[in-house]
Parts: sequence; C-alpha cells; structure tokens
Amino acid sequence: MSWLFVFGGLCVLIVLHEAGHFVAAKATGMRVEKFFLFFPPKLTSVRRGETEYGIGAIPLGGYVKITGMNPEEEFPPEVAHRAYYRQPVWKRIVVIGAGPTVNIVLGFLILVVVALTSATTATQRVEEVVAKTPAAGVLRAGDRIVAVDGHRYPALDAEARVERFHGLIGAHKCPGAQVDGCKASTPVHLRISRDGRLSQIVVTPEYKASAGQALVGFSFDSRPVDIGLGAAIDRSANLAWLVTSETSKRIARIFDANERREISGIVGVSDVGHQTVDLGAAAAFTFLAIISLSLGLINLFPFLPLDGGHIFWSLMEKLRGQPISLRTMERASAVGIVLVAALFFIGLTNDVGRLTGEGFHVR
Repeated sequence: MSWLFVFGGLCVLIVLHEAGHFVAAKATGMRVEKFFLFFPPKLTSVRRGETEYGIGAIPLGGYVKITGMNPEEEFPPEVAHRAYYRQPVWKRIVVIGAGPTVNIVLGFLILVVVALTSATTATQRVEEVVAKTPAAGVLRAGDRIVAVDGHRYPALDAEARVERFHGLIGAHKCPGAQVDGCKASTPVHLRISRDGRLSQIVVTPEYKASAGQALVGFSFDSRPVDIGLGAAIDRSANLAWLVTSETSKRIARIFDANERREISGIVGVSDVGHQTVDLGAAAAFTFLAIISLSLGLINLFPFLPLDGGHIFWSLMEKLRGQPISLRTMERASAVGIVLVAALFFIGLTNDVGRLTGEGFHVR
C-alpha cells in the first residue's frame, strides 16, 4: 500500500502541474490539443472537444500540448489567433508559470494542514526505551524524567525543559576521541517519577555518531497541541524556504562531488517515499509537500525544456521588442537539456548505489 501511495501521490502532483498549464491556457484563450499523464508512447486516450486526454507509457512526467508552442509550427488559419506564440508575452508567462505555481502553492498548503493537524509538543515522560542501550532495563516507558544532573528548570515549559535535558545528557563526553559506542567518563543522574514515587537512577551514556552526542537510549513522549493558523503558516514558510535554498544549492553545486551524492532520481524518491509512508500520515504528507515544492522550484530554473526556460525567453522577447528566433532558443536549450539529462543520470546512479549499498537510512 505504501508504494501505491507514493506512485499515486507523484501522479497527482504531475496531473495538478499540467492542470495548471491547461486551465491557464484555456482561461487565456489558447488552444490545447493534448493533456497527458506520462510520456509517449500512448497507452490510452479519449477526445473531449478539441483536446485529447490520455496516459503515456513512460512514467517520468506529463505534458500539455498547446497549439503554436513551436514558433515555426504550421496550423490552420482558423486557430492561428489562439496559438501560443501569437499571444502577448504576459499570457505566455501566465500559462507557463501556472504549472510550477500550482506545485509550490499545493506544497505549502499541505505543510500548513500537516502543521495544524499533527503538531506535537514534548512531554517529560519516556515513550520508548531502546534495547541494548544504557537505559535498557533501567528506565521504563511511562517514567517521568523530573531532573537531569540535579537540574529541573521549573520556569520553562515542558518542550524547552526536555530540550535542556537532552543537552545535559549530551554534555557528558567520552575520555579521548568521541567515537561511536564509547562510554562517557561521567554518569548521568536521572531523577524520575514512577508509579507516583520519586527515585534516582545513575546511568552512563554512550556516544552515538549518528546523533553527534552521548545518549542514554530513550525517547520522550509527545502530545498533540493546537498551534494556531499563524504558527502553522510560519512553520510551513520556514520549511518551504529551507527546501527552496537547499534545492538551489544542490543544483548550483552539481559539479561538486559531495553535493552530487545528495541528488536523487525517481527511483530514490519512490524508495524514500515508501519508507516515509511507514512512519505515518504526517510524515508521508510532509514528504509529498516537499516533492511538490521541489518539482515547482526545479521547473522554474531558466533553461529549456523546463518551464523557467520558456518564461526566460518570453521575458527576453519583451526586453528585445521582437521575437527570438527558434534557432537561438534551440542552441541555448542545449544547456538545459544537458542539465536535465545530468540530473537524471546522477540521480539514477545515486539511487542504484543507495538501494544496493548504503541506503537512505530514513528510519
């Protein structure tokens, strides 16, 4: 079922992206010939009015074919006034920009809804004790951590208090180099409440390289909290900005070997999505929102055949005061084609490496 959710979610994002182009083209009076999910060869289609709706065999995207997208295309005189390159520049930008805009707005709205419906705050109770850790056999689920190393922080709320407790545990260092699994030189003193009784527990934390600090081996419980629309929008905006900046950095540093390792293709995205779905609805929809944002942002890069390339050349035409020749755009689009092909190849190569070796470590 998780794979079905991932595939269905990606299909929805593609359809909504193309629907943005479709609706904008119709609204501005352009003639839409085709609206397809996936790329040819065609599997099935149906015609409604002047538009053919269908599904292709190659699940790598989708497309909307608008009459006159090629400046040198020939078409019947009766539809010439509705051709793409016969329209004012502003209409062309609206139509091309509608697809990425839908993805960006949709991603942001999903993040807002997730924040409103699944926001939690930490409590001081132990949720889970990890097996084969210092806490195993010492702490129990349901124990309440009252103080760490004598510090209680009564003036702070539970979330801030838990964060301080986490920092206090992490302050215990191993003697010498901090290597995975080494034991801290000093123990942690935990004051806990269990079944209404207070008691003191002494446990020696171990350094975990994945966390970058010493840990005891338990997680704090959490409870749902209503953060309000304003806070949900603020959280979503911060995450959306993080996705924007990280996406831009990855593309800008594509020639950096370390950055290239972080690029994923459709196989990797599907695998991470499959694993994320297993973590729950909130994680799954957050993942879908991030993919939607990334899809919209990448499509805005100013290279043909991406949407941003069409917008760029429309703006150049406006500044120049006359149409740009097809030859000029074709020569310039070679850069975009190479970039898209490189991203696809690098992403696929990384996916194969992760799936056969190092893995994504989402869990």
